[in-house]
Amino acid sequence: MTALTHAPSTAPIEADVERLLAEHSPELQAIERALRGTIRRAYPEAIEQVDFGNKLIAFGRSMKMRGLLFAIIAHKSHVNLQLADGLELPDPAGLVEGTGKRIRHVKIRSVAEASSPAVLALIQAQLAARPGG
Repeated sequence: MTALTHAPSTAPIEADVERLLAEHSPELQAIERALRGTIRRAYPEAIEQVDFGNKLIAFGRSMKMRGLLFAIIAHKSHVNLQLADGLELPDPAGLVEGTGKRIRHVKIRSVAEASSPAVLALIQAQLAARPGG
């Protein structure tokens, strides 16, 4: 994940999310909304921000690089769930992909997959990897 381009503080997060999602197909929007819901249920206290420059939704304990835990990034045919510590997380289902030094991703291709037990387990593992931030 790169440094965030901050949205104006007066813009409510929901309006920012809708503005970002409006750039994507209805199918991708449905996956993004489902994945966002899964993250928010698992991590209700998350600080959430839309980064328009990088076209992502970030979640974390803060919006400083070390505080970021997840990001949702749409691609042409899937949505990536970025995991800040993806390299080190247990992944019994073999979903984690990428070659980053720490950050890895999971390709989410359906609404059902966005809330699957394997994806939820990775979200929980990411939260456990940084319990205090």
